[in-house]
Amino acid sequence: MTGAARAHRAVVVGAQQAAALGAFLAAWELFVRLFAMPKPLVPPPTVIAAELWQIGGLIAGSAAYTMSTALAGYALAVAVGLVLAIVLTSAPVLERGLFPFFVASQAVPIIAFSAVVILWLGNGPLSKVAIAFYLSFFPITVSVVKGLASCDPGSVALLRTFGARPAQILWKLRMPVMLPFLFVALRVATTTALIGAIVGEWFGDNRGIGTLILQSLYAEDTVRLWCGIVACAVMGTLFYGVVVLAERRLLWWPALALDM
Repeated sequence: MTGAARAHRAVVVGAQQAAALGAFLAAWELFVRLFAMPKPLVPPPTVIAAELWQIGGLIAGSAAYTMSTALAGYALAVAVGLVLAIVLTSAPVLERGLFPFFVASQAVPIIAFSAVVILWLGNGPLSKVAIAFYLSFFPITVSVVKGLASCDPGSVALLRTFGARPAQILWKLRMPVMLPFLFVALRVATTTALIGAIVGEWFGDNRGIGTLILQSLYAEDTVRLWCGIVACAVMGTLFYGVVVLAERRLLWWPALALDM
């Protein structure tokens, strides 16, 4: 597929998504007004948009704080997950011994784990980073291990016959094969990191989207509550979109394979 064809396809897909979003918002507005739904319970999109315009500065500042902690936890999960996956792939004994503990850790409810982290690290940004890391670390590690182990044994043997060292095999063969698996996990981790940061704010903070949502809930301010929900959706969508864009720029070989 040529560059012009890709650009045309992106425009068409964007137009379709915008039309779908517009139709959804119009249906929501019509449903609320047609059936006279109580605005404090189900506010129409126009009311939410007006409130967003009025408190735009508060929303932007809260979103920036939440996003910063989510990104820090996300980056830490990527770094630790990559290193640990390489170690586990190089030592299958470690993989068999440690993986059950990783699985068990993910079975702990996020609410319970978050409470423990807050007790350990306090109510500052560090605890939110730790919770975002906790939710993002496992899918990244599992996907990288799977990707590194999916290399063709014949290709590995061929490189060894030419005298390639393990580090060269890792860099020239295993890493390129692993990257599509990594980006699948990175897509998933965008939402888990954001959720972790927001849940951490619920346990005690005076900043962030999570705090704004919780305060709106206690004040029974449904419109502002929906503003927080909309902000979360926009943040998650933008975060996911950045990762998808990076994947399309960096992983040109899977894209070519799909286009053929």
